[in-house]
Amino acid sequence: MNRRGRRGLTLLETLTALALVAILASMAVTGYAGWRDRVMTKTAQEDIIAMSMSLDTFMSDNGAPPDSLAAIGRQGLRDPWGNAYVYTNLTTINGKGQARKDHSLVPLNSDYDLFSKGPDGQSASALTAKSSRDDILRANNGRFIGPASLY
Repeated sequence: MNRRGRRGLTLLETLTALALVAILASMAVTGYAGWRDRVMTKTAQEDIIAMSMSLDTFMSDNGAPPDSLAAIGRQGLRDPWGNAYVYTNLTTINGKGQARKDHSLVPLNSDYDLFSKGPDGQSASALTAKSSRDDILRANNGRFIGPASLY
Protein backbone atom coordinates (compact mmCIF):
# COMPACT_ATOMS: atom_id res chain seq x y z
CA MET A 1 0.00 0.00 0.00
CA ASN A 2 1.45 3.35 -0.92
CA ARG A 3 1.76 6.21 1.58
CA ARG A 4 -0.70 8.53 -0.22
CA GLY A 5 -3.60 6.15 0.00
CA ARG A 6 -3.20 5.59 3.74
CA ARG A 7 -4.94 7.94 6.20
CA GLY A 8 -4.48 8.28 9.97
CA LEU A 9 -1.57 7.67 12.33
CA THR A 10 0.37 4.53 12.96
CA LEU A 11 0.44 2.97 16.41
CA LEU A 12 4.04 4.12 16.91
CA GLU A 13 3.17 7.74 16.04
CA THR A 14 0.20 7.68 18.42
CA LEU A 15 2.27 6.25 21.30
CA THR A 16 5.01 8.84 20.71
CA ALA A 17 2.49 11.69 20.84
CA LEU A 18 0.93 10.29 24.04
CA ALA A 19 4.36 9.95 25.67
CA LEU A 20 5.17 13.59 24.88
CA VAL A 21 1.85 14.77 26.27
CA ALA A 22 2.41 12.72 29.46
CA ILE A 23 5.90 14.17 29.96
CA LEU A 24 4.65 17.73 29.50
CA ALA A 25 1.70 17.14 31.84
CA SER A 26 3.95 15.73 34.59
CA MET A 27 6.26 18.75 34.30
CA ALA A 28 3.27 21.12 34.56
CA VAL A 29 1.83 19.35 37.63
CA THR A 30 5.20 19.39 39.42
CA GLY A 31 5.68 23.08 38.66
CA TYR A 32 2.17 23.91 39.84
CA ALA A 33 2.61 22.03 43.13
CA GLY A 34 5.83 23.90 43.90
CA TRP A 35 4.22 27.22 43.01
CA ARG A 36 1.18 26.48 45.18
CA ASP A 37 3.40 25.60 48.18
CA ARG A 38 5.34 28.86 47.82
CA VAL A 39 2.11 30.87 47.61
CA MET A 40 0.67 29.21 50.72
CA THR A 41 3.91 29.81 52.67
CA LYS A 42 3.95 33.45 51.58
CA THR A 43 0.29 33.85 52.62
CA ALA A 44 1.05 32.46 56.09
CA GLN A 45 4.02 34.84 56.41
CA GLU A 46 1.84 37.81 55.44
CA ASP A 47 -0.84 36.77 57.95
CA ILE A 48 1.78 36.54 60.72
CA ILE A 49 3.21 39.95 59.76
CA ALA A 50 -0.27 41.52 59.88
CA MET A 51 -1.08 39.90 63.24
CA SER A 52 2.33 40.94 64.64
CA MET A 53 1.65 44.54 63.65
CA SER A 54 -1.72 44.43 65.43
CA LEU A 55 -0.17 42.76 68.49
CA ASP A 56 2.64 45.34 68.61
CA THR A 57 0.09 48.16 68.41
CA PHE A 58 -1.88 46.54 71.25
CA MET A 59 1.33 46.25 73.30
CA SER A 60 2.25 49.90 72.76
CA ASP A 61 -1.25 50.99 73.78
CA ASN A 62 -1.58 48.68 76.81
CA GLY A 63 2.00 48.00 77.92
CA ALA A 64 1.75 44.21 77.51
CA PRO A 65 0.73 41.68 74.87
CA PRO A 66 -2.89 40.44 74.95
CA ASP A 67 -3.78 37.09 76.47
CA SER A 68 -5.30 35.85 73.19
CA LEU A 69 -5.75 36.80 69.55
CA ALA A 70 -9.38 37.69 70.33
CA ALA A 71 -8.17 41.01 71.77
CA ILE A 72 -7.04 42.08 68.29
CA GLY A 73 -9.98 40.50 66.47
CA ARG A 74 -8.00 37.59 65.00
CA GLN A 75 -9.36 34.71 67.10
CA GLY A 76 -10.04 31.65 64.92
CA LEU A 77 -8.03 32.90 61.94
CA ARG A 78 -6.78 29.88 59.98
CA ASP A 79 -3.57 29.45 58.04
CA PRO A 80 -3.62 28.41 54.35
CA TRP A 81 -3.59 24.73 55.38
CA GLY A 82 -6.71 25.09 57.53
CA ASN A 83 -5.04 25.09 60.96
CA ALA A 84 -5.50 27.82 63.57
CA TYR A 85 -2.53 30.09 64.17
CA VAL A 86 -0.88 29.46 67.54
CA TYR A 87 -0.32 32.41 69.87
CA THR A 88 1.33 32.32 73.29
CA ASN A 89 1.80 35.37 75.52
CA LEU A 90 5.23 34.69 77.02
CA THR A 91 5.00 37.48 79.62
CA THR A 92 2.26 35.73 81.58
CA ILE A 93 3.42 32.09 81.56
CA ASN A 94 5.53 30.63 84.37
CA GLY A 95 8.93 29.63 83.01
CA LYS A 96 9.75 29.21 79.35
CA GLY A 97 8.54 25.62 78.91
CA GLN A 98 5.79 26.59 76.45
CA ALA A 99 8.01 28.95 74.42
CA ARG A 100 9.30 28.01 70.97
CA LYS A 101 13.03 27.26 71.12
CA ASP A 102 15.86 27.44 68.60
CA HIS A 103 18.53 24.80 67.91
CA SER A 104 20.29 25.65 71.19
CA LEU A 105 16.97 25.40 73.08
CA VAL A 106 16.90 29.16 73.70
CA PRO A 107 13.46 30.81 73.42
CA LEU A 108 12.87 32.49 70.05
CA ASN A 109 11.00 35.48 71.47
CA SER A 110 10.71 37.30 74.78
CA ASP A 111 7.27 38.88 74.28
CA TYR A 112 5.03 36.39 72.45
CA ASP A 113 5.15 33.42 70.10
CA LEU A 114 3.06 33.41 66.95
CA PHE A 115 3.25 30.65 64.35
CA SER A 116 1.53 28.40 61.85
CA LYS A 117 1.94 24.64 62.19
CA GLY A 118 2.60 24.45 58.46
CA PRO A 119 1.40 21.89 55.91
CA ASP A 120 1.62 18.87 58.22
CA GLY A 121 -0.45 20.52 60.98
CA GLN A 122 1.98 19.31 63.66
CA SER A 123 4.55 21.12 65.76
CA ALA A 124 6.83 20.88 68.77
CA SER A 125 8.34 23.65 70.87
CA ALA A 126 11.90 22.98 69.67
CA LEU A 127 12.78 23.77 66.07
CA THR A 128 15.01 20.69 66.01
CA ALA A 129 11.93 18.45 66.02
CA LYS A 130 11.02 17.07 62.61
CA SER A 131 7.39 18.17 62.98
CA SER A 132 8.53 21.79 63.46
CA ARG A 133 10.68 22.11 60.33
CA ASP A 134 7.76 23.20 58.11
CA ASP A 135 6.29 25.70 60.60
CA ILE A 136 5.99 29.34 59.60
CA LEU A 137 7.03 31.36 62.62
CA ARG A 138 7.95 34.68 64.16
CA ALA A 139 11.37 34.80 65.84
CA ASN A 140 13.79 37.36 67.35
CA ASN A 141 10.81 39.44 68.52
CA GLY A 142 9.63 39.95 64.95
CA ARG A 143 12.96 40.42 63.17
CA PHE A 144 12.48 37.05 61.43
CA ILE A 145 9.20 35.76 60.00
CA GLY A 146 9.39 32.72 57.77
CA PRO A 147 9.80 28.93 57.57
CA ALA A 148 11.48 27.33 60.59
CA SER A 149 13.80 25.45 58.23
CA LEU A 150 15.36 28.79 57.20
CA TYR A 151 15.88 30.07 60.74
